[in-house]
Amino acid sequence: MAKAALYLILGILTFPALAQAPRGELACNSTGTDFLYDCTIRLTRGGKPLEGARITVGADMPAMPMAHNVKPQLARPGTRPGEYTVRLDLEMLGEWAVKLRLRGLVRDQLILHYEFDGKGASPKRR
Repeated sequence: MAKAALYLILGILTFPALAQAPRGELACNSTGTDFLYDCTIRLTRGGKPLEGARITVGADMPAMPMAHNVKPQLARPGTRPGEYTVRLDLEMLGEWAVKLRLRGLVRDQLILHYEFDGKGASPKRR
């Protein structure tokens, strides 16, 4: 048991980027259809693009989580390293908690709070 812990610590010290949690940001633009957005997700870990992740994207409204939610769907790889794309079909404008479930080399969940309006989305100020 002590040997396994030692290997884990050495691995973290040797590969500091692996010890850091992934970070995500979202850029969404309206498609021109009510509540339909084309979104780009940018993932980084240790300041570097996080490539090769499988991302399932869902969303719900923090104010009404049982009433308004988006069924999770798989994001597609984007054109740049660490970039992924998804189309979100929301039920209304307002604050949405966008949930990114990461699988692959990294397993994690990120929850991004964004305010969606008729043009796109911006990070929700807390």
